[in-house]
This record gives sequence, C-alpha cells and structure tokens, in this order.
Amino acid sequence: MQTFDFDLFVIGGGSGGVRAARMSAQRGARVGLAEFAAMGGTCVNVGCIPKKLYSYAAHYADSFEESHGFGWVGKAPVFDWDLLKANRAREISRLNGIYVQLLESAGVKIINGWARLLDAHTVEVDGQKFTAKNILVATGGTATVPDVPGREHVVTSDHMFDLSPFPRRLLVVGGGYIACEFASIFNGLGSQVTQVHRRDKLLTGFDDDVRRFVAAEMSKTGVQLKLGAEIAAIHKTGEGLQVELMGGGERIEVDTVLYATGRIPNASGVGLEAAGVAVNAAGAIQVDRHYQTSVPSIYALGDVTARIQLTPVALGEAMVVVDQLFGPAAGKKPRNMSYEFVPTAVFTHPNIGTVGYSEADAREKFGKVTVFRADFKALKHTLSGSTERTLMKLLVEDATDRVVGLHMVGPDAGEIVQGFAVAMKAGATKAIFDSTIGIHPTVAEEFVTMREPVSAST
Repeated sequence: MQTFDFDLFVIGGGSGGVRAARMSAQRGARVGLAEFAAMGGTCVNVGCIPKKLYSYAAHYADSFEESHGFGWVGKAPVFDWDLLKANRAREISRLNGIYVQLLESAGVKIINGWARLLDAHTVEVDGQKFTAKNILVATGGTATVPDVPGREHVVTSDHMFDLSPFPRRLLVVGGGYIACEFASIFNGLGSQVTQVHRRDKLLTGFDDDVRRFVAAEMSKTGVQLKLGAEIAAIHKTGEGLQVELMGGGERIEVDTVLYATGRIPNASGVGLEAAGVAVNAAGAIQVDRHYQTSVPSIYALGDVTARIQLTPVALGEAMVVVDQLFGPAAGKKPRNMSYEFVPTAVFTHPNIGTVGYSEADAREKFGKVTVFRADFKALKHTLSGSTERTLMKLLVEDATDRVVGLHMVGPDAGEIVQGFAVAMKAGATKAIFDSTIGIHPTVAEEFVTMREPVSAST
C-alpha cells in the first residue's frame, strides 16, 4: 500500500485554501499548504478587506459635509493618504498573522514557496518534493490587462492600495464591480476620477435598474463616466499620462490609469498539464460537483475554477471538499454547494446589495414575474443636504409568489441584503414579506412594505 507525506496538500493560501486546510487538519488529516506570498490571498491582501477599509475612508468627506445639517459646525479634517496606507498595512499584517496562527494551531504544515504539480500525487515547492493522497489547487485569480499601446504605464487593482503619490487625477478603465468600486473610492478620497467603459452601461450582469441608478448616483458624486468608449493608447508625458480614446481622438491627462477589465484563473505555472488536469477554453480548471478535476486525486476550488469569484463562495466550496475527503462533522450531513441566491455587495458610493435574479433573467427563467420598486430620498438626507437617493426592488415569480430577486442601491446595502438572502434561500414568498413587520424608521423596512407592483409580465 502506497504511503504519502500528507493526506491533503493544498496549493494556495487564500480564503478557500486556508479553510480547506484548517478544517481537514481538524478532522485528523495530515495537511500541508504551500503559499509563496502573504497568507490570506487576494481577499485579505489586495481585495475585499483593504478595499472595504478604503471605502469606509472615502465616505468621511461626505459625512463631514453632511454633519452641518445636523448642527455640527466647523471645518473638516485634512485627509492624509500616507496615514491611511500605514494603518491599512498594519491591519493586513495582523490578519496575515492570524491566518498563519489558525493553520499552525490546527496542525497544518506551511511550506513557503511556489508549488507546482509533478503528477497526480506529487507537488514540488522550490525543489523540494512532497507526496499526498489528495491535492487541492486553490490558487485564485489574477488581474489581466489587454494589449493596448502603453500598457506598461498602467496599474491593476493589486497596486491601488499603495500608490505613491496619491493620484489627483485617476482614470479607471472597466465597468465591472472592481472598476466601479475604485472609481467611487478614489473619488471620495479626493481624486478627479474619469471612468471609461466600452459598453453603454456599467455592471454587466446586474439588474438593469441597478445599473442605470448607480451610474446616475456615481455621476452626481463627481465620477465622470465615459460609456461606449475605448482606449486607443496611453502615452507618458512630463506631467503624467495622456490617455487617447478611440474615435474622435479625445485625450485625457491623468496621473494614474487603473485597468480593471477582468481577472483570469491563476493557473499558469502550477503544473496542470504535467499532472493531466483539464482546463476549459478560458484557462479555468474544470471540476465536477464535488470539485474533483479530471485527475481523481486532484481537486480545485475558488477563482481558479472561475465559477462565482467571491470569497464566501470559495469558503463554501472548501467545506464541500473537506466533507467529501474526510467526512462531515459529527452529526452533520455532507455539504453541497448551491449557486442560486448567492448574495453579493458592490462597495460603490452608494453601495449595491443584490441576491437572486435580475429582472431580465427572472423573466427568462420563470416567465411571469411581478416587479416592485421604490426610489426615494432616505430620512437622513432630509437634513444632510445630500441629493443621494436609494433604490429598492423586488422580483416575484407569479406562479409561486416566491421572491426570486432582491436588489438595493443605498447606504449599507450589503448589510441589509444579507438577512433577506436567508429568507430567499428558505423560499420566502411575497406574502411572507408582506406579513413581516418592518423596523421603523429604517430603509430596510421598505422591502416589507412594498404593496403596489410597477409592472407584471404577461
């Protein structure tokens, strides 16, 4: 009988990899984990966590201004970019240490270095070989920049947290959630932000009402949107960067150009071909419902499989793998992962929170759908002086009365939508929403007080 160094070897120390390694070790498995960079992956180091911290920071300029309407008098403090960066770096370093501590306390052996597959049961890390009964690839994704003339002058989202100096003029290329978030954040921090997107609306895949509404709100805050536009070239000048747009030859002078036009699976150089692991046309690792690849002993999860690129999704997938390999926790059933009604938030200003289907997708899947929508100024802004508005929307399947889509644009949208996601996973109907007492006065109560539909499918 063949013996191995480990029962499970994890390649990648991001959220999914760390969760799988730690929980497997807690079930008694011998686990190794290889990571060449700081522990925690994209989310902890250059994604969700620092981005949310910077989003908080960017709201303060508006908050100081709005406070005057509530009786607070005086000048606002001056923003210190270097202080924000230092405070963020300290917090991320603390989180890195916590991840390491969690792994070590569970008994996981951490190997620092770049890992690659040699075969179905062997991994090499900087010349050192390890064998494992099973291997998990959780290497995440990476930002990609198209082959535009002058691409050597641009930065990706990974670089935005430590820019020096602070970009007084920023051009963001892209219309996805990463592009919109950074446009909002740096606009709030004081940059003059221009966002260029080749499509006629932002946030492809989101509900159309949300897309239109958030674009209007971002524009009101000062983000200059150039939709239906593309970059022809980027030139370095004595005063920064000159960005040339296709078509009319318009040129924009900026200090920094951020390309946020997409992320690809981080699958290059991992040894997938040597081990016989199949990938699809986009370079993502192909897996079955248990996250098993074409090689039975090798599993993959998270962004490298390019399903839904969200940290909580990777965490959920990790637990499916743990249960599959080492059995469920005592008294529990093996877990399965459902990709329906996955809630998400976009930290634009204002925030977006969404769960379930967009109106277009709901009509395509369910046929007859009734729409409830509210667009209003929140109570806070009756005194703040802000023109910000809030959008809330429900989509109800006519045949079952089930709420199949819930969307919000407004402050703390993610916090509000999370609770409603639980109800929707449980199959809540519009009648249940209607019978639920709202908390008054809150924005969230609007979701349980919408009575008049704005449209119904025929």
